[in-house]
Amino acid sequence: MTEALKIQVTSETGPLEAVILHRPGPEVENMTPANAERALYSDILNLSVALEEYGQLEGVLKKVCRTFQVKDLLTDILHDPDTKEQLVRKICFNEGICQAAGDLIACPPDIITSQLIEGVPLVKDNLSRYLSVERYLLRPLHNLFFTRDTTIVFNNIMIAGKMATRVRERESLIMEAVISKHPLFIATNAIAGGGIARPENPLATLEGGDVLVARNDVLVIGSGLRTSTHGIDTVLEKICESTREKQHIIVQELPTSPESFIHLDMIFTILDSDACMVYEPVIFELNRYKTIHIEIDNGSVTRITQEANIVESLKNLGMDLEPIACGGSRDSWIQEREQWHSGANFFAFAPGKVIGYARNVHTLEEMNKHGFEIITANDVMSGIKAPSDYNRCVVTIAGSELARGGGGARCMSLPIRRAE
Repeated sequence: MTEALKIQVTSETGPLEAVILHRPGPEVENMTPANAERALYSDILNLSVALEEYGQLEGVLKKVCRTFQVKDLLTDILHDPDTKEQLVRKICFNEGICQAAGDLIACPPDIITSQLIEGVPLVKDNLSRYLSVERYLLRPLHNLFFTRDTTIVFNNIMIAGKMATRVRERESLIMEAVISKHPLFIATNAIAGGGIARPENPLATLEGGDVLVARNDVLVIGSGLRTSTHGIDTVLEKICESTREKQHIIVQELPTSPESFIHLDMIFTILDSDACMVYEPVIFELNRYKTIHIEIDNGSVTRITQEANIVESLKNLGMDLEPIACGGSRDSWIQEREQWHSGANFFAFAPGKVIGYARNVHTLEEMNKHGFEIITANDVMSGIKAPSDYNRCVVTIAGSELARGGGGARCMSLPIRRAE
C-alpha cells in the first residue's frame, strides 16, 4: 500500500510534493450559452482543446511531484459503504433531491463518481419534470477543474471551503470527503465545511483562490465576491483555537467587478521568496480598497490596523518581495487585457519556478527582465529542458481555451504537501 501523506503547506513556493488535480471531462461541455453564466462561465469551452492545454499543466506537475486526480480519489472512498451513503445523502439533501439518493447509492462507485461530477439527466416521467426547463436532476460540476477553490490548506490545517454560489457547493462536499476519508491523506487538524457554514453565520463564505500562504505564520486573504468578512472571521477563530503562537492575516479588499477580480490570486501571487506578481491598478493605486493587518497572539486577536498595500504589509513582517507587474508597467490597456486572461495567476512548484499561460506575453517579458527564463511545458515534458537547470523560470502552458473558464495554473491546482 502507498505510504500515507501528511498534509502540510507552509508557503506558496516551497518545493511541491503533492497536488490534487481534476482533468476536465464531459461536465465542461454539458452547458449551453444560455446557462453558461449560471455555471459562472463567460463563455463555453471546447473540451478537446481544453484537454490538450490541461495535459501540459498535468504533464509538468507529474515531472516534479505526486499528482492525484479527484475522480480516482472519490471512487476510492466510495468503496466504503458508510462513506458512500453519507456523502450521497448529504449531496442529495443539499440539492433538494433526496428521492434520488437510493438509486445513486445502488450504483457501483465509478458510476456514482461520474454522476456526481458529470451530472444526472432529468427523466421526464411526470408533468412537472416534463415541463421543467432543466436538463439535469443533478447538474454537472463545470468548475471542478479549479480544485484550488474548494479547500484551504495551511500548515497542518485543512478547511473545506464554503462556496459563495450554490452551483459549486457539491465540489466542496466532495473534496471534504476525499481529504478527510481517503487513507492516503493524514489531515491532523481537519475542519469540516460545517466549521465555516454554521447555521448561526450563514453569511460566512470562503474560497481557496482568496487564500495565500505567505509563510507559516502569515496568511493573505482576499475579501470580495467569493470570500466574505464573516468567512475570514471564522478562519480567525480556527487559528485562535489551533495555536498559541503569533500569527498574522493580511486582508485585501477586492473590487466586485469585473469578474476577472473574482479571487485574490487573480491580482496577486507569490513567485519566489523575494518576488511577487501584482496587478498594479488594484494593489498599488490609492483607492477605496483597504489592506488590513490582523495580528493574533496567544489565541486572541491583539491588533487590527490598516496598511498601505499587501507588499508593504509583508515587508513589515520581514518578507521583502519585489513586485513584478502583470502586463508590464507601461500600458494600462495591456495590463487590463492580460489580467483578464489570468496574467497574474501563477502557480509555484518550487521557489522561483512557476507555471503560467503563454498568451500573456507582456507579463512574461516583464518576468524575463527580472531573471525568469521562459521555457515551454512541451520542452519540460519531453525532457529537452528541466526547471532544475534554472535559477528562476516560467514554464508556459497554452491557454487559448482554459483561460476562458476564468482561471489559471494556481486555480487548477490544490497543493496538499510542500517541503519547508
